[in-house]
Amino acid sequence: MMLQEFEFEKPILELQSAIEQLKNQPARNIDEVSAQIARLEALCCKRMEKIYSNLTPIQTVQIARHPQRPVLQDYISLIFSDFIEMHGDRHFGDDQALIGGFATIENTKVMLIGHNKGKNVDENLKRNFGMARPEGYRKALRLMKLAEKYGLPVISFVDTAGAYPGLDAEERGQAEAIAKNLLEMSRLRTPFIAVISGEGGSGGALGIAVGDVVLMLSYAIYSVISPEGCASILWRDAAFAPQAAKALKLDAHSLKELGVIDEIIHEPLGGAHKDYTAAATQIKLALVRHLKRLSAQPISELLSNRFEKFSSMGKFNL
Repeated sequence: MMLQEFEFEKPILELQSAIEQLKNQPARNIDEVSAQIARLEALCCKRMEKIYSNLTPIQTVQIARHPQRPVLQDYISLIFSDFIEMHGDRHFGDDQALIGGFATIENTKVMLIGHNKGKNVDENLKRNFGMARPEGYRKALRLMKLAEKYGLPVISFVDTAGAYPGLDAEERGQAEAIAKNLLEMSRLRTPFIAVISGEGGSGGALGIAVGDVVLMLSYAIYSVISPEGCASILWRDAAFAPQAAKALKLDAHSLKELGVIDEIIHEPLGGAHKDYTAAATQIKLALVRHLKRLSAQPISELLSNRFEKFSSMGKFNL
């Protein structure tokens, strides 16, 4: 699988290319070549650590949008078992941009919902690039209420540029559907964990993310608007997206400091697309740990903590 390359990765790619050339050329002195390869690999590792520990916000955006980044379907197969997809919102239709159903994680039954991006043109068209219409959010709410009825924890995976802004979505009540989800999630009588796994864009992300715990992958983003959209509004020019990305504080470390998320799940160096299994393992460990803790809490305490968590965001002292 050919991975997309970014400008800031060029120093790493040059070293990797040199290593491959050494490995493929006929070796006159095997020991000398092996030592050379070892030195270059050590240098490559150090360079990767330096680059990825000092990413700019816009570089983090690039990684979060990587076309080979794991999507919900990947995480379903790597983290969960016995997934049974549920369809339809019982009002209009079945939105493939946001899916959900019953699943099992470490012998615990849960309700799993999430944005459903694709990895090629056909998949993305079918799933509308993970941008849900109102029927997607109403389906998600139906499944949340079903989980509440049977006492199952809810786990959501957030990965969308935003809710679909098309005319048909607006005609069917996009804003109302998301607003109702926010209200119902705030008082849902069952544990709720949200995972920001890729892009977390605006109300489209928040529509399935009012959780008792909000986890975020280290190279994911979570913001009220895209950098390009923000730049178009403030500077009338999307070319100012890097400045907008910095101002939005959309990276995991900034959001952790602001109290918007609760925990950062560290990805493999370079991003989750470098090693699906390693990324999924870290997510699974965090989910199992928090599920165990939340399931032991009384519902009244859970609701009180959830309300305090979200109502306290944005507070400041004069």
